Amino acid sequence: MGTNVVVVIGVGGMGQAIARRQGSGNKLLLADFDEKTLAAVADLLRGQGHDVVTRPVDVSSRSSVTALADAAAQLGPVTQVVHTAGLSPVQAPADAVLKVDLLGTALVLEVFERVVAPGGAGVVISSMAGHMLSAPLSAEQEQALAHTPADELLDLPFADPEVLGRGTYGFAKYGNRLRVQAACSSWGERGARINCISPGVIATPMGQRELDGDSGRAMRAMISASGTGRVGTPDDIAEAAAFLLGPGATFITGNDLLVDGGVVAAIRSGRLAPGA
Repeated sequence: MGTNVVVVIGVGGMGQAIARRQGSGNKLLLADFDEKTLAAVADLLRGQGHDVVTRPVDVSSRSSVTALADAAAQLGPVTQVVHTAGLSPVQAPADAVLKVDLLGTALVLEVFERVVAPGGAGVVISSMAGHMLSAPLSAEQEQALAHTPADELLDLPFADPEVLGRGTYGFAKYGNRLRVQAACSSWGERGARINCISPGVIATPMGQRELDGDSGRAMRAMISASGTGRVGTPDDIAEAAAFLLGPGATFITGNDLLVDGGVVAAIRSGRLAPGA
């Protein structure tokens, strides 16, 4: 058996922090759509002593995700898979958000299930936005979102970006949680676990763009109403991922861990109005 392989898809602020936290003693396979950023992060982590391999990936393409999974399996036992790639509403139009955030996650779950090693674990980065749907889905819609084959997901009539509008991002992230719940059985058949994390407002370049954008005022209100009263850090997410990927979480799968500083709790307890 070779060195264990840790795959980190998406090397933004959270992906970098998780890669640094999980990389020691393992082979790190870093993947991202942005090859310039990918090369820079790889150089940074190599300079800190990590064993790094890189590969470009388009998570919305099955062939691209499959090539990444095959490359991972050739490096050694794939014991950890971390999927952080995503687009926010200020970064991209609604149809692109659905392709990357919803379809991309579904493809990673389906394809990496094939190569994850027994005893391995995966984490998908979702978002607290998935806990804030403006209109609840019906039971039939939830079932369809959870179980429709990935390649047919974007054809679901209620997954139309024209209809979803501003709610597209939250819908996609809610879909991530449903897909993880559904995938935990098939991952379990390989002896592996899969969970997701729903971060709140995190101090990453993407988070800063959101704070500076149209929803910035609402986000600041959320932070001030939350139990912690602060913005999260990428290290907060890396610590949560380390727990879910590690030996202390072997009885946890198909679950979502809110790491939001208490924002969703503030909404549900009535301290903060939904959509404030």
